[in-house]
Amino acid sequence: MSENDSTQAQTDIERNADSPHTQNAGNVSEAQPELTDDAVKKALDVATELKQEGNDHFRTQDWNAALAAYRSALGRLPKRPSPPKLAEQDKGKERDVDEDEDAPPPEPAAAAPTATSADSPLPTFSAELQTECGKARAILNANIAACYVKLGEHKDAVAACTQALLDDPTYVKALQRRAACNEELDTWSSLTSAQEDYTKLLELLPPSSPQVTETRRKLHALKPRVEAAQKRETSEMLGKLKDLGNTFLGNFGLSTDNFKFEPNGQGGYSMNFTR
Repeated sequence: MSENDSTQAQTDIERNADSPHTQNAGNVSEAQPELTDDAVKKALDVATELKQEGNDHFRTQDWNAALAAYRSALGRLPKRPSPPKLAEQDKGKERDVDEDEDAPPPEPAAAAPTATSADSPLPTFSAELQTECGKARAILNANIAACYVKLGEHKDAVAACTQALLDDPTYVKALQRRAACNEELDTWSSLTSAQEDYTKLLELLPPSSPQVTETRRKLHALKPRVEAAQKRETSEMLGKLKDLGNTFLGNFGLSTDNFKFEPNGQGGYSMNFTR
């Protein structure tokens, strides 16, 4: 997602060539009435037009306008059913975002606040349209995430990718984007999540995929970063606890220096009090 010219921007967004309609990520929280097949088809048509607007804005690098269009398209579609309907994709089938240069790359869901909204009751329209809606929601969510990446909002991009993966757990591009964004966040938790996504990708990518080698390289490079982040955050946490402890113990003429922690040989620590 680092391209700076319109041609690269076009390949950075994935369009859904197999589905003429884009679908909502299922992040709208308000209750919705029962939907007929005709109503859903019309909603998909409107969402498709809005998604195309988003694609056009993305190519011209107008990230905010693209984001608004994708989110608007998302809002036109039925929410994800509860329990979440996972769009069934061929496991291990990689989606090449450059394969169809007219389609935008799957983009995660909308902003973080909407990404956590409740799912809707089981749908009343056909199973075929349910599947189509799930695929469209996943793509729109992934497109939204791509916009957040361009805007430097990696946390929101992660949330959007997560929404895309709720509809399609095998969405390779969404997994790749979420892992990359979690690397950018550079926390113990986010780096651990990136490890999990890269591991999942190795299960999904065909052995012949040129992305396998790069994914393995990234996974290998993450290990020392995770360990460093763990040590850093643990040290920061202990420092804050020590400051808090000193504030409290100071009332009794003591400090945390009076308490010594030493390894007990069983993976834990024993505490000794000294004056």
